[in-house]
Amino acid sequence: MKTTIITLITIVFVWLFSACGGGHSAGDGHDHAAENKKAATEDTPGEHDHAAEVSNIASLTAAQIAAVDIKLGAVENKNLTATLRVNGMLRVPNNNKANVTSLYGGVVKSLHVQLGDQVRKGQVIARVTNPEFVQIQEEYLTLASRIALAEQELQRQQELNEGNAGTMKNLQAARAALNTLRTRRASLQQQIKMMGINPTSITDNKMQADLLVTSPISGVVSDVFAKIGSYVDVSSPVIEVVDNGLIHLDLQVFEKDLPHVKIGQVVNFTLTNNPQISYAAKVVTVGASFENDSKSVAVHCTVIGNKTGLIDGMNTIAAVGLNDVLVAAVRNEAIVEADGKFYIFIQSEKEGEEHHDEVGHEHSNEEGHDHQHDEKNIQRETTFNFERVEVNKGISEMGYTAITPVVKLPTGVKVVTQGAFFIQAKMSNNSGHSHSH
Repeated sequence: MKTTIITLITIVFVWLFSACGGGHSAGDGHDHAAENKKAATEDTPGEHDHAAEVSNIASLTAAQIAAVDIKLGAVENKNLTATLRVNGMLRVPNNNKANVTSLYGGVVKSLHVQLGDQVRKGQVIARVTNPEFVQIQEEYLTLASRIALAEQELQRQQELNEGNAGTMKNLQAARAALNTLRTRRASLQQQIKMMGINPTSITDNKMQADLLVTSPISGVVSDVFAKIGSYVDVSSPVIEVVDNGLIHLDLQVFEKDLPHVKIGQVVNFTLTNNPQISYAAKVVTVGASFENDSKSVAVHCTVIGNKTGLIDGMNTIAAVGLNDVLVAAVRNEAIVEADGKFYIFIQSEKEGEEHHDEVGHEHSNEEGHDHQHDEKNIQRETTFNFERVEVNKGISEMGYTAITPVVKLPTGVKVVTQGAFFIQAKMSNNSGHSHSH
């Protein structure tokens, strides 16, 4: 009996030990994975913090950046708080436009430019031909011999007059004839120079039948009036050239809004047919009279900064600031949204999780793959890191949005102004990818 009681106590003790402290079975409801994860975290206190730090970093190669046309810019100061919207038009001053004409009438033999071409001052635009060009050069050559004869006749009359054998009338006639021939030669010489021909290069066997038409200014060919075979003269231009480099903006401001416009003020504007791109201009003059019956005054502004795509005659919409309050702003496409929050991407020296995983593969040689060789190839390819920074959005105007970064941005930081959505998509794909170390 005593032996039986001891045996039962021993069995109960073993059972209690197993249930409370001796271990856990797979189906006992105890979270072994949570404990193991907790223990691993406690053993490596900095690992979890590092993962949180690098989760907002994306690395791109130079090839990827070029492929999706990622562009960098800066956080700009813009007046977006209160603005006045004004219609306007782009204009080029008349002294920066030119109709390229032929000084002498003729048939267009060749055209060397077409609409939209960039031309420089003095560049040959076309060749015009006319038999009269040859006749002018012919007359210029024959005048040389006629002048030589006239000089000899004048000398003879002077000698006769000195010997009282000649008359004063003949001497004066010889002198007048020589002067007339010399004047004609000077006139033809200037005409030939205006044709673009060097008078000293003309010989009996070398006379030019074509007139070179050149551009008087540098600019862009905005219109082509002539074609090969058509007749042109000084009253019929061959092409029109416009120098868009000096383009300016004309705004039509109503009388009640004039107090808000000041000389030196910077205004932002967009093209009516392309509102995605914003440009800047500075007010230089304010008109002193009304335009027609519109009760508006012309305000002239000089376009500053980027002028790509601006053409004479384009319609615009400008935003004139009503106060001097400037806010930090970026282009609308620089902001991405994820999980109800807004972010921008800045160029950073920090390294992302993906980079660390690739370096770790160098120490693994599973399935016979030479990871060390792959790592060397990766290191040879230059990568650029972009950090995602949370921002709060403000007012949007003229293609820009005011932002307030949650954390302070470094001075002079470069912001992704184009292609941010691609970096966000790449980061989203990488977030679901796990690596084993």
